[in-house]
This record gives sequence, structure tokens and C-alpha cells, in this order.
Amino acid sequence: MTDSRNQGFTSDRAPEAVGAFPHAKRVGGLLFLSGIGPRKRGTKAIPGVTMDGAGAVVSYDIAKQTQAVFENVRTVLEDAGAQWNDIVDVQVFLTNMQEDFAAFNQLYAEHFAGEGKPNPTRTTIEINALPTPINIELKVIAAVG
Repeated sequence: MTDSRNQGFTSDRAPEAVGAFPHAKRVGGLLFLSGIGPRKRGTKAIPGVTMDGAGAVVSYDIAKQTQAVFENVRTVLEDAGAQWNDIVDVQVFLTNMQEDFAAFNQLYAEHFAGEGKPNPTRTTIEINALPTPINIELKVIAAVG
């Protein structure tokens, strides 16, 4: 029996999960998104990442990755019945705070702060690595009706 107060969602448009978890789970009036990165569905290519023939990262563009993450978050929200303006909390994971925070923070402000934008609470954390060769991941909570 499925508990309607605890419902998982998997988007057919968002990148495939890299583990055994849904893109989002609704519990009561909250929607919890799993960590969302910049990958594109159906490919291992990562926007803004250049790799050599051995699969090692040669360079990356945090702005392109950030834009792709925002697009993926929006896709998961919409497919789960929520909207960008429903976001109430964001956890940000960066692999290089010193080099990437300023560019990320500028894009974040453009998408989240200001009139008519959600302006959620936020925590930004530097971590050593993410499961794939990405440099940013977002974990989002949204309020849904």
C-alpha cells in the first residue's frame, strides 16, 4: 500500500539518478529533492566540463554548471507538481569554494533574490568531491499545496 503522504517522483526529463533514489519525495506539504547536478539526461556529458581522453577533468566552467543545475531543479520541481517559487530551502555543495563561490553566488542572486523570486534560506558547503565529475550540486526543499 502506498502512503500518499510519502510519495516519490522520478522525472523522465531530468538526468538519471546515479544511485537508488528518486528525484524527489513528497511528505505532507513539503517536496524534498535529492541532490541535483548539472548532467543532461541520456548522456554522461556535463555542461561546462572538458575532459581528456582518459576521462579526467581538464577544465570546468562553474557558471555553465550552475545554469544547468538550475534547469534540472526546475524540471524536477515541475514534474513533481511544484514551481520555482515554491522553493523554501537550498543546500549548495561546491567542490571549490574559493574559486567558484563568487560566480555561483552572482547567478544564485539572479535566480533567487529580488521581487517575485523565492529567496529561500540557504546553506553553502565546500566538499571534496561529488559522485560524478561535477563541481556543484543542489539539495532543495519546496512547499507544495
